[in-house]
Amino acid sequence: MTAPQGHHAQRPAAAGAPAAGAPLSRSRLAALTTLALIAFAGNSLLCRLALKTTAIDPATFTSVRIVAAAAMLWLIQHGRGGALRGGAGDWYAAFALIVYAAAFSFAYVGLPAGTGALLLFGAVQASMIGYALWSGERLHPRQWLGMMLALAGLVGLVLPGVAAPAPLSSLLMLAAGIAWGAYSLRGKRAADPAAATAGNFLRAVPFAAALSVSMQAHLSVDRAGVIYALVSGAITSGLGYVIWYAALKELRASSAATVQLSVPLIAALGGIALLNEPLTPRLVASATAILGGIAVVIVGKAKAA
Repeated sequence: MTAPQGHHAQRPAAAGAPAAGAPLSRSRLAALTTLALIAFAGNSLLCRLALKTTAIDPATFTSVRIVAAAAMLWLIQHGRGGALRGGAGDWYAAFALIVYAAAFSFAYVGLPAGTGALLLFGAVQASMIGYALWSGERLHPRQWLGMMLALAGLVGLVLPGVAAPAPLSSLLMLAAGIAWGAYSLRGKRAADPAAATAGNFLRAVPFAAALSVSMQAHLSVDRAGVIYALVSGAITSGLGYVIWYAALKELRASSAATVQLSVPLIAALGGIALLNEPLTPRLVASATAILGGIAVVIVGKAKAA
């Protein structure tokens, strides 16, 4: 991803993100990664709430989400001292972003939440780790063990009791996972995470507009659904992705893929806190496996370094 030019690279970073080029301490990296993962879980909860409990259609939800994120990020960049230049972000990342956002929304119309999470984050892990191996990254045996443990915990969390997934919705969610993996990998090249994220979302707006025009016959605007989409765009997408891009600069692709397996778990915990869903023994066991597997990957990375 092309780095921003001139005085933009010298401005302080957006909220929660470090200045461009500044190294991150382990504690700061852990904090940023955790915040980003919470934001990702928030996106899942907001999308599920909107598409399952309101009348908003998935294309409108996607478009409002993208535009709200672009507006929030433009305000952040303006507050840093000026408008974006053409070098911030890139069209490849913007295309991956809109593919992820649209496929994610449309898939959840026909998928149970658990099945969707399994497909999405399984595809994310497979695509990012596949790229890591292709690009020469070598994994310690303990990292392989940790990834398998975390994935087993995820399967245990979402698989029991789910219905057989609809083929088209399943393909859409797999596409969303691959697109998100591609977007994350592009983010590792960003010199200025805030500027890159803003540029990507601004470039995604025309794609979102084209999506809405193409789906105009199915347009359904719902006040509550629009509010969910605005929060998803401005807060859990716009601010969350800035924080994620900042963390990505210090994460290997394999580690970035594995920690994202915690998102369905965080979403489940959010359901307990916000939707009064029960805390089950299966959730506790899955949480132990997922978090334990992530810890093994991180420790294995340190030993391999």
